[in-house]
Amino acid sequence: MDTGLEGRDRVLRIAGATPPPEPLDMPDQDLRSPPLRRMTPGVQGWRTRLARFVAFGGAAALTVVAIDQMIRTVAVGDPTVMQIVLIGMFALNFAWIALSATSAVAGLLPLEAGPSGRPEGEPGRCALAMPVYNEDPARTTAALLAMARDLVDLGEGERFEIFVLSDTTDPMVWARETAAMARLRDRLDGRMAVWYRHRQRNVDRKAGNVRDFVERWGGRYETMLVLDADSLMSAETIRALRDGMAADPALGLLQSVPALAGMDSLFARLQQFAARIAGPVVSRGLAAWQGDDGNYWGHNAIIRTRAFAEACGLPRLPGRLPFGGSILSHDFVEAALMRRAGWKVRMAAELGGSWETSPASLLDSGARDRRWAQGNMQHLAVIGARGLGWCSRAHLATGVMSYLSSLLWLGFIVVGLVLLVQAQALRPKYFTEAFQLFPTWPRFDSERMVWLFVFTMATLLVPKTIGLLRAMLSRAHVRSVGDAVRLLAGWLVEILVSALFAPIMMLIHSRHVWEILLGQDTGWKLQRRDDGAIPLREAAARHAGHTVVGIAVAGALLPISMIALAWLAPILIGWTLAIPLSIASGSVGLGLALRRFGLLLIPEERDLPPLLKAAAEERDAVTDDLAGVSLVGLLDTPEGAERHFLFAGQRWHWTRGSPDTDYLTLNAKLADAETREQALGWLRPTELLRLLGDRRAFDTLRGLPSVVSGAAIAGSGERSAGPRTS
Repeated sequence: MDTGLEGRDRVLRIAGATPPPEPLDMPDQDLRSPPLRRMTPGVQGWRTRLARFVAFGGAAALTVVAIDQMIRTVAVGDPTVMQIVLIGMFALNFAWIALSATSAVAGLLPLEAGPSGRPEGEPGRCALAMPVYNEDPARTTAALLAMARDLVDLGEGERFEIFVLSDTTDPMVWARETAAMARLRDRLDGRMAVWYRHRQRNVDRKAGNVRDFVERWGGRYETMLVLDADSLMSAETIRALRDGMAADPALGLLQSVPALAGMDSLFARLQQFAARIAGPVVSRGLAAWQGDDGNYWGHNAIIRTRAFAEACGLPRLPGRLPFGGSILSHDFVEAALMRRAGWKVRMAAELGGSWETSPASLLDSGARDRRWAQGNMQHLAVIGARGLGWCSRAHLATGVMSYLSSLLWLGFIVVGLVLLVQAQALRPKYFTEAFQLFPTWPRFDSERMVWLFVFTMATLLVPKTIGLLRAMLSRAHVRSVGDAVRLLAGWLVEILVSALFAPIMMLIHSRHVWEILLGQDTGWKLQRRDDGAIPLREAAARHAGHTVVGIAVAGALLPISMIALAWLAPILIGWTLAIPLSIASGSVGLGLALRRFGLLLIPEERDLPPLLKAAAEERDAVTDDLAGVSLVGLLDTPEGAERHFLFAGQRWHWTRGSPDTDYLTLNAKLADAETREQALGWLRPTELLRLLGDRRAFDTLRGLPSVVSGAAIAGSGERSAGPRTS
């Protein structure tokens, strides 16, 4: 592998879209048998073992106490089947929130020392690899340019190369994407190599996108820094990750902890604030008990390319969609497989300078979570793979529970309501045994129920409470958000508003899981990454069912039990007001109003990091420069077409014996068309995509005459009903 300046000079002499191939073999992993280990995993230090005892031992102890109290609350004598189901659902859910709480406590313990110091010799080449799928090219290339300039200013430009991995299927986005890539290469002007590859077929989605990169060019790079379309990372952080990998040859993956920033809607500001308060506590706790058995979040992480190729070739799961097929939540599985092969996987919890954005609204979050839910439920087919460590299985289990818990909580509520109705509607059997002298009276321990509710809520709030105390004790953090009063007020606002949103998300996630269990596939939908209002019609269509459920349950409980109605009031309010709450979640006006009052502030809003400022300014500039890019513009400007096909490639390819039908119909329509306008009116989006990927077809279209007179327009309109027959 060439890692010196000679290799960089060779790179800069190449004018193509991609560098010469340097493939790495990436075999599919067999989940039924462990791989041949290449190295010894090593032994975890005492700090990690202590943190595991606190996290898992503490969670087990809290869960035992909670289950005991639940049994004493609802079960008298021999428990019924419904009571056993109720207790079982509660036990699973409480164990889930207890582990979150005790992990936060484990984060108070000292962490194991990670790799540090620069190794002997020069570090190898690193790819800034950004997979994109119909993303705004102004956002992606602006972020890459800001990061590249930061690295160049740090004197690291020659050790990094930008590589955009496009799976874009929208022809208009693709045209803007190649123009943005040409602009990015021009702006860097040889100070950092810029490469671009567009896949014609999106096999295995993002995991397949990265795999294609590794198999074709992985040998060129010692490491790859995998970025999302909304990722931003400072040069200091990138260099620290690279040096950490170089300092420990057994380290396969080092995950940074991205902070949320850059959005103004109410929902996004809640997420940003919550992540800034509780996020460091949670991530430090995870890092404490994970040790070398860490996890991967799919982006803002540096990976040893050879280790990834060796261990992370994802197999297709057997069976039908949605459980079978390509693994959607690939990151957890890749971390587990890398660890199975003996490579260390760690989290750099103390390292800042890493950012991403939050979904803008409840509906945006729900749309993203539909894909994640399906991918995480697929972990059920992976969790039993041979050779996985117990920590890796725990990561996969948490992925499942992050969505299954919503359905379990909903089931817990439904079963509880059934038991309540049963107790009110059915005549109790007071004498359950023959010759019983005294009746068995039905009893409900309301005092113990209150204690159990308080205990559960306190456990749930442990990470947020520790995070608040940590922030309060940091003078820098308090100053960055104004003062301690605003910090505390924002903390309370976040808890209260999130409590209203939570029941809605519970129903959304429950529906996701239920659809998956019924066999419905999610597809691959574009994620909206910008602030945007939710129209009333859309909110009403998506949340009408939630509102009906809230009103129906409240109406049914009103004549039966006012106590139960009071207990469920926070949930029922969220369901009943789902439509206005959803609209409010996407409101930028509400978010900015809270900002004016000094609430839900994050440090970046009072002291904007130069990198975020540079990326925002550059995005505006790219947007302006791309305003005139269109298919018609490419047809009319030869230099624009040359620029596009430099990055897009010259010919659309297909497998021999399996011709591409869209490519065939494209050429047939071009042969039948008499004008450009007529041809463009006939072409479907999939055919336009082939057109922009094939220079010969594009030149055929450009060679057609353009309509220049009213008579010609009328004539072409009459002929546009179909191809000519003679």
